[in-house]
Amino acid sequence: MYKIYFTFVQLVLLNVIIKTFVMKNAFLELYFNHKNRGAYLMQQNKTRVLFLVNIPAPYRVDFFNELGKLCDLTVLFESGESIEREQSWLSNNFINFKAIFLKGIKIKNSTLSFDVIKYLKKNLFDIIVIGGYSTPTGMLAIEVLKLKKIPFILNSDGGILSNESNIKFMIKKHFISSASYWLSTGKKTNEYLVNYGADEGNIYIYPFTSLSEKDLLKSTLDKLTKKKYKENLSIDYDKCILSVGQVIHRKGFDVLLNSISRIPKEIGVYIIGGIPPEEYLKIVHELSLSNVHFLSFKSKNELKKYYMASDLFVLPTREDIWGLVINEAMAHGLPVITTDKCNAGLELVKDFDNGYLVQVDNSDTLANKIEKILYDDIVSERMAIRSLKKIRRFTIENMAIETNKIFETILKKRDNNGKYK
Repeated sequence: MYKIYFTFVQLVLLNVIIKTFVMKNAFLELYFNHKNRGAYLMQQNKTRVLFLVNIPAPYRVDFFNELGKLCDLTVLFESGESIEREQSWLSNNFINFKAIFLKGIKIKNSTLSFDVIKYLKKNLFDIIVIGGYSTPTGMLAIEVLKLKKIPFILNSDGGILSNESNIKFMIKKHFISSASYWLSTGKKTNEYLVNYGADEGNIYIYPFTSLSEKDLLKSTLDKLTKKKYKENLSIDYDKCILSVGQVIHRKGFDVLLNSISRIPKEIGVYIIGGIPPEEYLKIVHELSLSNVHFLSFKSKNELKKYYMASDLFVLPTREDIWGLVINEAMAHGLPVITTDKCNAGLELVKDFDNGYLVQVDNSDTLANKIEKILYDDIVSERMAIRSLKKIRRFTIENMAIETNKIFETILKKRDNNGKYK
């Protein structure tokens, strides 16, 4: 669940600061001015879109490059770094859009940037998308847009409902309900948004992914091809399970380890995501899990080889607001087992079709489902084919096309005064 940085008292202070900026600073009413202004003027025939996001994640940048082919796109990045990611993971491949890094005050892994205010003006952009409500700059942007009565879209990659305090609920509702429209990744995200005040009739679902068309296999791999990939990676097992993610409690790898103790040792297990904590190493030792291998972070190309060599993908997460590794596994033609607390799984995985959904923290059921897939070649092959078929429309190219169509639909709802209906 997103961490909320501001209490109600801080929210009141934030409103006071915003009003001061809006009322007393002349630059808020000046015409948009930056180094790409000439290019901006040349693209008046295209829809002018502003996106505010936290960091230049590679898949986001790829998406913006595709979307920038369809509209005049400006992207504001709150920060150029993340304490949760290696700097080399971030992307600066800005080709088809204008990238602007905001100056601001560092707050943990976020930034509070008053610099964002100068871009939030009426008639400067046709579409404004706020990429999240949980960062200080995102909150600030929402408050400014609300104060100036400028309609905007709130983008949500996902959300999971849970028990929370009344004050946390009220804060979330304040920010989420302030939007005019919402971008959602699926039905569960819709439920999440509606719970916090979103108008269900103004929620639009788009195919969320991190993969381009070229990343998807043309067809599933046969046993001989998989065997060759295994040999190249020194994987000495006929069948192997792959799991990818940060090696933290939330990802549930301890559940996977306990389930592996219930199945034969001839199945290899590869967990890619970093150095395991002592807790996990202790489980491996106590259960004599000689077939479990923890691997460090892999580049996209390196990771692809492991997907190609594997026979099953398992993500035993306790909570994932989406889970892009599910997309990745399906794009490589793998059956998938994940939990009912993974939004990607809830949207993309269907029991008996291309995998299974299991309850959180249920190692017995997980072991049972693993065996059902890996010890039945007919079931495994059928699920692999269906995974690949189902993920076909979840490409960055299609995500850009569908998102742009949503923008066009929203713009058609404008009345003669240029306001959203």
